[in-house]
Amino acid sequence: MRAIGIILAGGNNKRMRELSRKRAISAMPVAGSFRSIDFSLSNMSNSHVQRVAVLTQYNSRSLNQHLSSSKWWDFGRKQGGLYVYTPTITAEHSDWFRGTADALYQNLVFLKESHEPYVIIAAGDGIYKLDYNKVLEYHIEKKADITVVVKSMDPEDDISRFGCVKMNDDNRIVEFEEKPMATDANIISCGIYIIRRRQLIELLEKANDEDRYDFVKDILVRYKNVKRIYGYKMQTYWSNIASVESYYKTNMDFLSRDVRDFFFKQAPGIYTRLEDNPPAKYNPDCSVHNSIVASGCIINGTVENSVLFRKVYVGNNCVIKDSIILNDVYIGDNTVIENCIVESRDTIRANTTYIGTKDDIKIVIEKNERYSM
Repeated sequence: MRAIGIILAGGNNKRMRELSRKRAISAMPVAGSFRSIDFSLSNMSNSHVQRVAVLTQYNSRSLNQHLSSSKWWDFGRKQGGLYVYTPTITAEHSDWFRGTADALYQNLVFLKESHEPYVIIAAGDGIYKLDYNKVLEYHIEKKADITVVVKSMDPEDDISRFGCVKMNDDNRIVEFEEKPMATDANIISCGIYIIRRRQLIELLEKANDEDRYDFVKDILVRYKNVKRIYGYKMQTYWSNIASVESYYKTNMDFLSRDVRDFFFKQAPGIYTRLEDNPPAKYNPDCSVHNSIVASGCIINGTVENSVLFRKVYVGNNCVIKDSIILNDVYIGDNTVIENCIVESRDTIRANTTYIGTKDDIKIVIEKNERYSM
């Protein structure tokens, strides 16, 4: 493909509450065995983008470990590869990434040493499947300076945390509002952009000279009347997991057969780093309905409408309903968990009850040490 890829995976926000204390949002587990960033990486690989950079920053240990080998997404090749960049102190820079544009600018060498004419920029917290080749063809056909992948949202969706756009009849973006408190627009930016590589270098250098650091505010919004910026409408499933509510809803969406089939049974596939765990074990008298249970789990109690990630132990007479149990959790006997997200590597004491509501998902973090010396 005539493009390189850049995945922005260094962000964090307070909407994730306690869930982002351990890891970057892009490293959040999704659908039992995957991480959020797997979807962007798989889209890059499936679109034959051979050279991809991942820009990390906040709480990146777990994410860096996940990306330690590029073979899982088929980037382990002589031509191209997967590159992970974190903020570094140099003679010119002594700061963390101060924004998305600054993150790109501090890694300008990656852009300058590449030879492909186009750049695909994607966020690491989006759950979707997309052939970037079709977006690039659209970009070239429109003779666009920048193409933004957009999606129409339902009226009940909270769009205040997204960039909202308005387009004319030719799909050219005429208005761009970043995270508005109130708007009559229902089309949002998915955080996926295509731009010519040389033009991106020019815009980043100019933004840095003017002490501007945000790609959306200081490039997209600022140049919307100067550059030809077009919107490419995504018609298939897309979700952003950067809040507790959206993270919970996204995982619950995977309990729908249509969503699971779209991601995991329809080509191309989604790939992730594999672990050598045994298959899930369902002991006698357990009951599991409409749930995702990952490898390494041992189930003794009742599990309904829930997502259990790797190496979860569910004790006798437990009831798990409408909940997400992250990796390596031990749940003691006679425990009831409903409408909750249980943090990874927790031990839930026997005979305890945690119940949230659909409108107020409870995050469960037990303050006990399981791994003591």
